[in-house]
Order: sequence, then C-alpha cells, then structure tokens
Amino acid sequence: MKSITINGSQRESVGKKATKALRNAGQVPCVLYGGDKPVHFSAPELAFSKLVYTPNAHTVVITLDNGESLSAVLQDIQFHPVTDRILHVDFYQLFEDKEIALNIPVNLVGNSKGVKNGGVLRRNNRKLRVKALPVNLPDFIEIDITPLKIGDKVAVGELPTENYTFLHSDNTVVCQIKTARTAIVDEEEEEEIEGEEGAEATAEGGAEAATDAEAPATKE
Repeated sequence: MKSITINGSQRESVGKKATKALRNAGQVPCVLYGGDKPVHFSAPELAFSKLVYTPNAHTVVITLDNGESLSAVLQDIQFHPVTDRILHVDFYQLFEDKEIALNIPVNLVGNSKGVKNGGVLRRNNRKLRVKALPVNLPDFIEIDITPLKIGDKVAVGELPTENYTFLHSDNTVVCQIKTARTAIVDEEEEEEIEGEEGAEATAEGGAEAATDAEAPATKE
C-alpha cells in the first residue's frame, strides 16, 4: 500500500488555549493511539490534502521533530461544521506483526455486457473492510465486471483473498447490474430462454402423450 509522510511537531501542552493557538497558526492538533501511550503532535493543515481529499487508502509515516518515525493509519478526522477546515485528526499506530482493519476502495474494470444492453450498474459497496498485516494491505480491490449480464451481481464470497480477510459476510453484494426499461435482452440470454422454453414444452408434450396412452378406452 502507498504511504504518505507527514512531518509533525510534538505538543507539550494539550489545553484548549494551546489547541486554539495551533489552529490559528494553520496547524492541526493530532493524536496517535495504539502504542504504549498516546502521542500528541501537530502538523500543517496542507499536509493532509493527499490523505483526506482522496478516495484511495494510504498508510502514513509520521516523522516527528525529535527524529522519531512512526507508521500509522487514519482513524478519525473532525471538520469544522461551517468552514470544513480540519479541526482534529486521530491516527492508529501500525506494527509489522499486528493485523489491522482498514477500508479499501473497490476498483471496477471492464465494460459490462449488461450495461451495453441498457442495464444500470449499481455499486452497493464502494469500499470493503479487510483485515491484514500492514505489509499485505492492498491499494484497492479490483473486480472485472465485463462478463456481468443484466441481473448478475458480485458478492464478497466470490472475490479472491490473497493475504487478507474480508470483514463482511459472503453474501454481501459489492455491485450488480439492474434492469431498466430501455434494456435489451442479450442474444445469448434469448437463446438460453428459448432453449429452456422448448425443453419445457417437449416435457409437457411427452407427459400429455403418456397420459393419453394410459387412459382406458371408452366402451360404446
């Protein structure tokens, strides 16, 4: 997984006045959890642009002014209700031998047959939560939707898992092709339907013939 570096300065004071002064100076107060004790630090607001305003998932390398570097993931972020400025950021520290749960974006590739025929692609889950060691976290989960016809769907249980585990039930739908009024039935689908109807008609005809043969003749 791609990583972003954020240069921070450790905070000596964590009171309201100190926090307000940081924000007025264009700094964002942050806390890193998951270690022996919480680490309080601040970083420039612009340093979070590539981490926050993107659909991609990233790990973070926090480099402090004392020379210490810590690996982490974004856990929570608070925005100002009016200005949308970042007010506070929480991180969770990563360890090489400890699994972490993270939301990974879903990347759909290909052009679905169902969409070509007028169906509508519905993305039920744009992100999936996975659990893995930090080194095994994927940048994204890729799904090829080319073979999907109208009515088809992709569930979590159908996705390959390499070195990570999905934290969803197997029947959780990731995406599906819904029908529409302008949808056109694919020729292959028509042939399948006609074949099934023909088989049913043949079976019904055979059953009727058998019934007629078994019926006793009426005496005059």
